Amino acid sequence: MARMTRTTPSFALVVLATSMAFVVGQLDVTIVNVALPAIAADLDAGVAGLQWVVDAYAVAFAAFMLSAGAFGDRFGARRAFQWGMAIFGAASIACAAAPGIVALDAARVLQGFGAAIMLPNSLALLNHALAHDPARRAHGIGWWTAAGSISIALGPVLGGLLVAGIGWRAIFWVNVPLCVLGGWLSTRLDETPAGGAKKPLDIAGQVLATLALAALIATLIESRALGLSDARIGVGAVATLALAAALWFAERRAAAPVIAGDLFALRDFRGAVFFGTVVNGTYYGAIFVIALFLQGARHFTPMQAGLAFLPLTAGFFLSNVLSGRAIGRFGTRKPMIAGALVDLAGFGVLALASTTSSLAPMLVGFLLIPTGMGLAVPAMTTTVLASVDRSRSSLAAAILNTARQAAGAIGVAVFGALAHGDAEQAGAGLRITCVVSMAALACAAIAAARLKGVPPHA
Repeated sequence: MARMTRTTPSFALVVLATSMAFVVGQLDVTIVNVALPAIAADLDAGVAGLQWVVDAYAVAFAAFMLSAGAFGDRFGARRAFQWGMAIFGAASIACAAAPGIVALDAARVLQGFGAAIMLPNSLALLNHALAHDPARRAHGIGWWTAAGSISIALGPVLGGLLVAGIGWRAIFWVNVPLCVLGGWLSTRLDETPAGGAKKPLDIAGQVLATLALAALIATLIESRALGLSDARIGVGAVATLALAAALWFAERRAAAPVIAGDLFALRDFRGAVFFGTVVNGTYYGAIFVIALFLQGARHFTPMQAGLAFLPLTAGFFLSNVLSGRAIGRFGTRKPMIAGALVDLAGFGVLALASTTSSLAPMLVGFLLIPTGMGLAVPAMTTTVLASVDRSRSSLAAAILNTARQAAGAIGVAVFGALAHGDAEQAGAGLRITCVVSMAALACAAIAAARLKGVPPHA
């Protein structure tokens, strides 16, 4: 039996403590982008090394999240949350002190592992603390989601200021006090029940999923430098397929598979997960390319590049305010369609940017893209959770977030390869990124239109 505290924690305490995980976890997805040129100069790293600075974190984050829910169920969400915070803080120190690009990439893997543990268990803690009041719980989840969305948008801005004022290592030091604060605040929350009906951990599935995703990302990243005809790229492709096949066979025999294939038989679940992968893949891939374009082709300083991303924050804030009302009035299907189309329009405007044109089209794109995302993502998440039985909602959420993080890593690998080279290549890579993203988002809008979704006021 979990130890009970003497007083019920306040709503503000619950939201602040649990949101720390989402803030630092999402902040580190985007804060590094404007620091990449400074990292490259200091550590003598090429584009492939810089892609791994982003993707080493994203791959570990995506892959290990599959088992994070089971980890929290077994040991308690608060304990798992605190372990994740401690690992993330220690890994951030290792990133800040990294002597070379390989050490930095390795520390980023450890960061992703910590984020994978703390993020889903922070939501479990919030859910447990406010379970007695469903309305306040829904309100708390809204604040939790908004904190993560705003931190994504603020990442490039904060990164630019820190790189310009202190240096690139400061972007990792900033995580340490946030992790300490989150861990300390969580001590005032009740532990969730642990040690009940323990499901067996799918170790084989977890390992194979991690290796398959890592092999895919490595093959994509190295394909630009080595060329598609290089034997090592062929070996990487074969290894990816072999690991994916092994994962498929292992999951069919697992007692509690980390990837529940039966959920993909549900049309709304399958369609909403596809929608989420497209939105994440296009966004994170584009942010990586834009950061290289601004500093490599437009010759922006880190601070100027960070400030250029400010419209992202405005877009996320605006859409987060509107999304709940839109879902209540129209259900989930229409906001998903509208969000995808606004996102698509943002990429269309962004495609007009060049090394000599006005910055205005880029700023308009920076406003439209997060506005579309912020409108669509809450509706997409609601659709996923509503499409499965309540007893499987945690598993459904884990699969959704794993797919989204994996898509982000793939987006960085694919689009980053397109932007590899001089200023002219960076500009061409940005335009191709926008065109591919527009096509993908059009497919996402069509997929959303075929969903049943959640009706208004349901």
